[in-house]
Amino acid sequence: MSLSEIESLLGDEAKSLLEHKCIVSKDHLHIPSSNWVDNIFLSSDRNTRVLRSLQALFSHGRLSNTGYLSILPVDQGIEHTAGASFSPNPEYFDPENIVKLAIEGGCNAVASTSGVLGSIARKYAHKIPFILKFNHNELLSYPNTYDQVMFASIQQAYDMGCMAVGATIYFGSSESRRQIVEISQAFELAHELGMATILWCYLRNSDFKTGDKDYHTAADLTGQANHLGATIQADIVKQKLPTNNGGFKAIKFGKYSDKMYNELCSDHPIDLTRYQVVNSYMGRVGLINSGGASGKNDLADAAKTAVINKRAGGMGLISGRKAFQKPMKEGVKLLHTIQDVYLDKKITVA
Repeated sequence: MSLSEIESLLGDEAKSLLEHKCIVSKDHLHIPSSNWVDNIFLSSDRNTRVLRSLQALFSHGRLSNTGYLSILPVDQGIEHTAGASFSPNPEYFDPENIVKLAIEGGCNAVASTSGVLGSIARKYAHKIPFILKFNHNELLSYPNTYDQVMFASIQQAYDMGCMAVGATIYFGSSESRRQIVEISQAFELAHELGMATILWCYLRNSDFKTGDKDYHTAADLTGQANHLGATIQADIVKQKLPTNNGGFKAIKFGKYSDKMYNELCSDHPIDLTRYQVVNSYMGRVGLINSGGASGKNDLADAAKTAVINKRAGGMGLISGRKAFQKPMKEGVKLLHTIQDVYLDKKITVA
């Protein structure tokens, strides 16, 4: 997809998104590059097998050797129930079609459950990097509760040939401290066995909604979640695209400085996302943003999210429902559109 086509998808927001200059200079950031693993992790405590696994992620698919990632995540069969997730396109009840979409879509990797990946591992683990998502929130318990529990072990991920493992922590929830301990210990073992680690740094607390604002996607709160994720040695953090700011102020908890809001950030979506990158060790821990739910304008929404993430200094997108809840040909087109944003050298870091 050409730049003019991307601009067309962005519509009236094209100029604002493509010409914005961030408050925090890109000169302070570690920006994704073709030699990312050498630049960032060679001096770290990651062992040689982790370096090899990270390089495998960055060397696959259409974004190979760019420093950017396009990942297909399909754990919604547990997180959102299989019927609700796959009824728009029932062929994705079959795990093989999930992996086929990731391959045809030119993704760097596919992330899914132990059941999905384990069922087709021998056929596909050597054809595309696997990321085992080993904890989940399930919705069959009644009444519904919201907690991430372990569904699989790190050893299972190693045995099926995964290059990385992924997990979610619901930061801000009453269960978060237990989850932090669980995932920290799991990530330590994953690194020992040579796998990279990716953390879904999500927020979950009913008090994060006040009046007509939902601060689950506030830049200050999500940025701090990213910082905690980096602290327990996530190699990559996944975060929702920020939509507002000032969560600490509005909810009146934690600690904050006014400089967070007027010297490190603005209300522009790229500045809000830049603040997430800043909190991810100035980009040393790569930020991938989620693609969000499927809607009426998925192609345009995906292009916009990719532009915001890239220009903010992020590392890519992890987009699932927008891709698999439609015919495979359309899903492939959407994934390619995301990747075209990162491949276009005219779309630069702000």
